[in-house]
Amino acid sequence: MKNKLPQNRKAIVWLCGGHFINDIYTGVLNPIMPFIAAKIGISMAIATIILTVSHIFSSLLQPLFGYFADNIVNRSFIFWGLILSSIFIPLSALAHNPFILVLFIIFGSIGSSLFHPQALGFVSKFADKENTGKAMAVFVAMGTLGYSFGPIISSAITQFLGMPRMPLMTFLGILWALLMFAFVPKLSLSEPVISKIDFKTAFKRILTNRKLNILNVIAMLKTMIMSACFILLPFLWKNMGYKPFYIGMALFMFIFAGGIGSLISSNVEKRIGAANVFYISMISTLPLMFLFILTCSSHPTISLVIFVFMGFITMMATPVTMVMAQNVLPEYKSIISGFINGFSWGIVAIAMSLLGFIAEKFGITNVLLFVSVIPAVCSVLIKELFKENN
Repeated sequence: MKNKLPQNRKAIVWLCGGHFINDIYTGVLNPIMPFIAAKIGISMAIATIILTVSHIFSSLLQPLFGYFADNIVNRSFIFWGLILSSIFIPLSALAHNPFILVLFIIFGSIGSSLFHPQALGFVSKFADKENTGKAMAVFVAMGTLGYSFGPIISSAITQFLGMPRMPLMTFLGILWALLMFAFVPKLSLSEPVISKIDFKTAFKRILTNRKLNILNVIAMLKTMIMSACFILLPFLWKNMGYKPFYIGMALFMFIFAGGIGSLISSNVEKRIGAANVFYISMISTLPLMFLFILTCSSHPTISLVIFVFMGFITMMATPVTMVMAQNVLPEYKSIISGFINGFSWGIVAIAMSLLGFIAEKFGITNVLLFVSVIPAVCSVLIKELFKENN
């Protein structure tokens, strides 16, 4: 086993790199969607629905793909997932009508949905037991950092080169997929092939587990804050006269700070405990959002700093949520990863599909403030999550 440890560590490095690059593509559309909408002549409400389609197909299918990933030893999901994302998401910027735009987004989003569950399961299986939390924190942080670079890359291309040059981004994803094919070992090299998992039994056990249900709700609430910010704020900033690169830079800083929060989460958890990490992440969003809205017009620099700190706080609990969920039923690592990392995004996307219509009627800042109240109120669930430890 000792001679396999370096190979396993290298595999985790390549998977973390793949997560970074895959999630670059998931962050591409948000800052430039107001400009795509203006180009093809659709309203903010319709553009919001199209963005939620992206989240639905990149997220809601993850538990299903996780089931298949837990039943196979080949690595095809991580390769083809990255390839699909890298081809079709950049092509979306070239769409000249809503139908083609949605079609490209669906194919690209399915790629992301393929990649995540198997990659998350592989990281957990390749990692040493005592370092699983650290490996998961690094993996989640790399994805978050990649997600942060997507907006700045797409907005820079849009402003300085023009949207027709967006497919230049495809090369990076294809190259890394080929490198993972060469350097990520088959799972059979790391551990014996697991027995086949029964679909009905697995999903019944996961969906009826109280602790997993609470963790899923927590994941959804954090996702709701991120989705609301990423869908609505680009339209707010465009209406305020900001150019694409400023919008992309603001989203980059928000998620980059979130990646730092994810990276240090395991150390913070050791110092203050998982429960306190959850409390801080869920409650502090409300006052931060209030301060952001209060200063966004009169003091834009201060509001940007508050917005970035909100990203740090919101995402700090993400690796803690993932590791805790995987430890509940460790035999279903990829499926559970699909629920926490994907299903939560998909459910939130469906719930928020009418967000643009609501924001058009009641105002973007009012909707953002209302959304931030919900995690703070639902923080009472944390006590239920740790009830057996009291």
